[in-house]
Amino acid sequence: MKERIPTKKIYVGDVAVGGDAPISVQSMTYSDTHNVEATVEQINRLHFAGADMVRVAVPKMEDALALKAIKEQISLPLIADIHYHYKLALEAAKWVDCIRFNPGNINDKHKIKEIVKACQERSLPIRIGVNAGSLEKEFDDKYGATAEGMVASAEYNIKFLEDLGFTDIKVSLKASDVERTVDAYRMLRPKNHYPFHLGVTEAGTIFHATVKSSIGLGALLLDGIGDTMRISITGELEEEIKVGKAILKDSGRVKEGLNIISCPTCGRIEADLVKAVAEVEERTKHIKTPMDVSVMGCVVNAIGEAKHADVAIAYGKEAGLVMLKGEVIARLPEDELVDRFVAEVEAFSAKQG
Repeated sequence: MKERIPTKKIYVGDVAVGGDAPISVQSMTYSDTHNVEATVEQINRLHFAGADMVRVAVPKMEDALALKAIKEQISLPLIADIHYHYKLALEAAKWVDCIRFNPGNINDKHKIKEIVKACQERSLPIRIGVNAGSLEKEFDDKYGATAEGMVASAEYNIKFLEDLGFTDIKVSLKASDVERTVDAYRMLRPKNHYPFHLGVTEAGTIFHATVKSSIGLGALLLDGIGDTMRISITGELEEEIKVGKAILKDSGRVKEGLNIISCPTCGRIEADLVKAVAEVEERTKHIKTPMDVSVMGCVVNAIGEAKHADVAIAYGKEAGLVMLKGEVIARLPEDELVDRFVAEVEAFSAKQG
């Protein structure tokens, strides 16, 4: 895995993005933003799911006017998502922590200048949110909906903001497929030092979105690219945060919690391994200490994996082993293994401080 590429550090509320800050995970509400009660309820759900910041759609002035009441009732940094109508950004900037605008549907220079001025007055960052499906006409005509077109749009708008003296910028380059998304981010990364917001847009239901985002964002994270991210799922809000945090963890960008190693189902398994792994996941989800644990269903794979695991279970016929750092510490009946395993995991975590 490559070292993370250094970028400029900016702040969205009290959350740092870029530089040496942790890679943040965010999501977006789906309520009508002017429905303050429903929007606050969704934002609080995201807060408890572990989101670092939240974005809300602002398609109408009544949505912009509701932001003050929303901001007063939440603790997460709040981002306003603006399309078409720049005056919505001017109103939203009074209350939020960041403005995202799409240059594909707000590309009048005067209007962008007004957005920049409002953000400068309140020290708010701006996300230039380039989307392959809504490029400015000049870039769409020249490049089509390609990675090259997305990068050209981003470069143009970055320079325009820089020429106005504005540099608290983050950038996203989203397409609905993995290849264009990854190509665009890789192409733009050497050309500036601004933090990148990662995402594959319109990625579909939880299954398809998880696969697309794991491939695309995982590849970029392994390249050292990325400072904040959203998983776009047609589904429940909490799943976006869950998948995002899992991608960060399994890509090695976050060292936190258990890496659970479990064997695939096969004819050698001598226990209800699916049930055992589910119980282990549930009973250890509070553990934040980085550690490798192994829950294996037979001795063929178990002993080898256990040598490299901090704590392990090796199931046999109606019984099994609990192992610590490759050493057997207990031989127990099957129905006692998970309890002992969890106790050892908690003890190991406590020793690590």
